[in-house]
Amino acid sequence: MADTSDTRTPAQIEADIRRRREVLAETLDEIGVRVHPKTIVGDAKAKVVANIDHTVGRAYVQVNRVVSDVRAQFTDEEGAPRLERVVPVALVAVGVVGLLLFSSRRRKG
Repeated sequence: MADTSDTRTPAQIEADIRRRREVLAETLDEIGVRVHPKTIVGDAKAKVVANIDHTVGRAYVQVNRVVSDVRAQFTDEEGAPRLERVVPVALVAVGVVGLLLFSSRRRKG
C-alpha cells in the first residue's frame, strides 16, 4: 500500500504549488518561443547558412590544395620558376590562342 500521509504544512504545499507553476510557466514560454514561426524560420536559415559556409570552406581548401600543387609543379623550393616546365606550357597556351584567333578570323572572312 502507498503511504498517503503528507507531513508538509499547508504553507509548504502552497509554496511547492507556486514553484511548480513558475517552472511550468517558464517551460510553456520556452515552448512558445521554439514553435513560433519566426524562430523556426530563423533556425532553418541558420542551418542553411552553416551548411553553405561549410561547403564553401571545403571548396576553398580543395582549390587551395590544387593551386599549391600546380604552383609546386612550376616553381622550385625557393619560389623561382622552373623554366623547363613553364616554357612548354606557355608555348602551348600561345599556340592554342593563335589557333582560336585564326579560326575566328577564318569564320568571319
